[in-house]
Amino acid sequence: MPHSSGRPASLTATELVAAYASGDLSPVDALEDVAAVIEAREPELNAFWQLDLESALTAARASEQRWDRGQPAGPIDGVPVTVKENLARAGVPMPAGNAGVEPVVPTRSSPVVERVEESGGVILGATVMPDWGMLSSGVSSLHGVTRSPWNTSLTTGGSSSGAGAAAAGGYGPLHVGTDIGGSIRLPGTWLGLTTLKPSAGRVPLDTPYLGRAAGPLARSARDAALLLSVISRPDVRDWTSLPPEDLGTVLPPEPRDVRGLRVGLHLDAGCGLPLEPEVHRAVEAAAAVFAEAGAEVELLPPFMTPRMLHDLDEFWRVRSLADFQALSPAARERVLPFIQRWVLAVRDVDGTTVLRDYASIMALQQATVTATEPYDLVLSPVAPVTAFAADWPMPWGDEDRGMAHIGFTAPYNMSGQPAASVNCGFTRDGRTIGLQVSGRRFDDVGVLSAVDWYEAHRPESATPAWPIPEMSDLGGSHA
Repeated sequence: MPHSSGRPASLTATELVAAYASGDLSPVDALEDVAAVIEAREPELNAFWQLDLESALTAARASEQRWDRGQPAGPIDGVPVTVKENLARAGVPMPAGNAGVEPVVPTRSSPVVERVEESGGVILGATVMPDWGMLSSGVSSLHGVTRSPWNTSLTTGGSSSGAGAAAAGGYGPLHVGTDIGGSIRLPGTWLGLTTLKPSAGRVPLDTPYLGRAAGPLARSARDAALLLSVISRPDVRDWTSLPPEDLGTVLPPEPRDVRGLRVGLHLDAGCGLPLEPEVHRAVEAAAAVFAEAGAEVELLPPFMTPRMLHDLDEFWRVRSLADFQALSPAARERVLPFIQRWVLAVRDVDGTTVLRDYASIMALQQATVTATEPYDLVLSPVAPVTAFAADWPMPWGDEDRGMAHIGFTAPYNMSGQPAASVNCGFTRDGRTIGLQVSGRRFDDVGVLSAVDWYEAHRPESATPAWPIPEMSDLGGSHA
């Protein structure tokens, strides 16, 4: 595993804020070091759709002045942040990763962006995604291929592909992605990150949709919690948002004990790809860490069916088919060929079938809540497989197997329950393996607390040493 450096770009957000408060480091220092990492690594990683270091430097200088006065704007003042390209930033085109789309140029920023800016976060730019966010990889007809900082021959996962590459590669500590079936947690498992798909409505959106959530990708639970405390502040534009909850101090100074918690261990999704043996062993080992600390761990039988997974995939295909058919013939040809085939496979599906698919999704929601309600937490794989080739659109390459890899993640999007990822091991050839930790609806704090505890108690062999270059490898810094 690569060795992680002690440079500013490798520090967590909580470490950066402490350094700003003590005067040991300034937001400009941090930005300049992050900029040096970006300059060195971005040509191969390809994480950004829009990178604006000039604006970031202006924001960092303003933050530096606030810290000098002892008046930070918020809990992440001066911390470098990225946001996924489908989270609106005023004046920045939003092509949804798709070369066939005429990008929308928003006149107002999304709630997530406004909350970050209000808190003094230094936004570096917008990170990439695959076409319409409907691939679990970093392959895009517009952006090309986004690659893993661990091994550039491997995928980042998706659809929060750029956010994942930025988080693991040292482009600052805080990154916001979106997730409708696993798009935050899949980069999490394939890049070793700590991530959270929050409870439905926890983080306000300006375009809420069934199963969709925005949430943090980070290198620690404490950073994920810090970012959640900022972006979960309410916004009237989201008619599905939860009542305000004070998440300012999400986690206590020391990790909470898991003794006495009832924990389900979910190793069979009931559908999709079979579980790779190395993933199975790593998740079982993680569950044993909880059991040895006094948690009551028991096997949770599968509750999702192949039919539910098929119907969810079909529903999404029809949704994207409508977007595809709205394009001109010439624009359709610019859409990624895989996505063209994926949507055209359902061109003969009628409205009655779509309504049956929707009813199936509601049945999945009910099944997920019913099966998991007895447990304080459920532990499972994030995905049944480990990282695959960077230029594959899906874990099996270019063929059409629907959504065979999201049997563990998608149920929690439909049920609205919080679900996190945290690294729990490595394969023999060094690929990361993610543990999914899910909880009851609205218990985002409980989930993050459990992940924080696990980070403190997992074996060293499961703890990432981040692939962030040593400062001496880069030859200077530039902002």
